[in-house]
Amino acid sequence: MSDTLACARRLDRRDAKTLALSALGGALEFYDFVIFVFFAATIGKLFFPPDMPEWLRLVQTFGIFAAGYLIRPLGGIVMAHFGDLLGRKRMFMFSILLMSLPTLAMGLLPTYASIGVLAPLRLLAMRLLQGAAIGGEAPGAWVFVTEHVPTRHVGFACGTLSAGLALGILLGSLVATVVHRQFSLEQLESWAWRLPFILGGLLGLVTLYLRRYLHETPVFTEMRSRRKLSREMPLKRVVREHRAGVLLAMLVTWILTAAIVVTTLMMPTLLQGPGIGLDRTAALSANSLAILAVVVGCVVCGRLADRFGDGPVFMAFSFGLGASFTVFYVTMHHTIDYLVPLYVLTGFFVGITGLIPAVAVKAFPAEVRFSGLSFSYNVAYAIFGGLTPLVLSLAIVHFDYAPVYYIVLLSLLGMAIGAYLTRRGLVAGRVRLN
Repeated sequence: MSDTLACARRLDRRDAKTLALSALGGALEFYDFVIFVFFAATIGKLFFPPDMPEWLRLVQTFGIFAAGYLIRPLGGIVMAHFGDLLGRKRMFMFSILLMSLPTLAMGLLPTYASIGVLAPLRLLAMRLLQGAAIGGEAPGAWVFVTEHVPTRHVGFACGTLSAGLALGILLGSLVATVVHRQFSLEQLESWAWRLPFILGGLLGLVTLYLRRYLHETPVFTEMRSRRKLSREMPLKRVVREHRAGVLLAMLVTWILTAAIVVTTLMMPTLLQGPGIGLDRTAALSANSLAILAVVVGCVVCGRLADRFGDGPVFMAFSFGLGASFTVFYVTMHHTIDYLVPLYVLTGFFVGITGLIPAVAVKAFPAEVRFSGLSFSYNVAYAIFGGLTPLVLSLAIVHFDYAPVYYIVLLSLLGMAIGAYLTRRGLVAGRVRLN
């Protein structure tokens, strides 16, 4: 099929299957990755000495959680290296296996009361494996689907995948809520905490089985048949020849971390803080609705980019994110009467995260695309995703509106990037992916 026809064709049933299985796998992997944080307090009690101070126990527990973020770049780089040399599908399958087995194992681990200090060490080992898996899953999924679908539908494909990742976070929140409501504290600490991990591991293995029906991407297949695969270490070539692409991908990932970490992950805690004082149930309920809005926003943003171009839509959603979050957060300090509609509106503009992978994927040629995207995305996420909660938590002590300043700063960066994309002509339908 010619490049022109490949670009112009409609999405077919095979594309739909690829998108569905990719999004499902991404949702379950993110569920497996974040479910830990919803049971951090219980895990802290069970996997550390009972006489340890509560604050130190929580620090140790969240330290293990953070270890998954720190290992992401290494896992992503290794899997991307082999993905560029051996095939996208192999690493796409391996990443979900590497997530599912440790998650299942975490649900079966003996606690501190049974094996002492080996308990937190085994927990840490499983968390590191999870981090390595998630480092390869998101970039691998984005590369996999963008090399499958017609070029003019790349935005929609990436938006659909990002929506799946957001659904994974929502699923983790909902499962945690059900478990906490259905079981007593004694049951939770005795055995019920294991259920979400076992569920996630088993569902991941089912998805692994379903992914076996996917096919290698046409782009990689063509490169292999024409012997165009990189003859040197892909990452070495990325750093030497594609520094501009690395910078662009890292900057848009910075925007992604700000949108997700601040407005989705941190916001329930911020809403319950002294400046607003919302109760936990209302905060979590509003957060769930906002995540649903993120899902819709991701798909809409990607679809609009396919229609009008990456640059203009990136600018529009960047402006919308900064403006809506400012109005939402400032209003919450005065009244909570408009909590849900304003939070949902903000969530919709967080849908810019659906377009970000499409922009990053187009920054690299096919021969080193997986390595370039994975390196840029995971390093930036480890830095900005890891530091943002700490920096903002300290800043809020002195500046109530620190989250607003941060989001507005990143929104301005997003509008500048959108202008750059427009000026450079990086719009949907003009950038070849092969």
